[in-house]
Amino acid sequence: MKPRLLILLSMLAVMFAAPAMAQTPAADGAKVYFISPKNGDEISGPVVVKFGLSGMGVAPAGVEKPKTGHHHLLINTTLTDFDNPLPADDNHKHFGGGQTETTLTLAPGKHTLQLLLGDHNHIPHKPPVMSEVITITVK
Repeated sequence: MKPRLLILLSMLAVMFAAPAMAQTPAADGAKVYFISPKNGDEISGPVVVKFGLSGMGVAPAGVEKPKTGHHHLLINTTLTDFDNPLPADDNHKHFGGGQTETTLTLAPGKHTLQLLLGDHNHIPHKPPVMSEVITITVK
């Protein structure tokens, strides 16, 4: 077999054999929200996105500390699996360094954004700490 295929098969075997990680409890009343942009905003790119959080603190990925997490930004997608680490791709942006804002280059048109707090392992808290979905238009 080709080396790439062997690596892929090894990764799949680990993923399916590994037990599910426990979800970290969220603090009561914790909220994540957009400081900017606001729902319905029409923006000329690039888009500066500022994250807000109340009731919990921000800690980098890999740092296990109660009542903390780090931000993830969902772009033009929704999340249905809250039991496993979030994917990392163009629609699921990770801010594991503890960042609280980012600048996005988005194509002109409508886009949906949603914030989700993840624990030290990139797994959503229980219950999930997530914002409302907002829609913006990039000019």
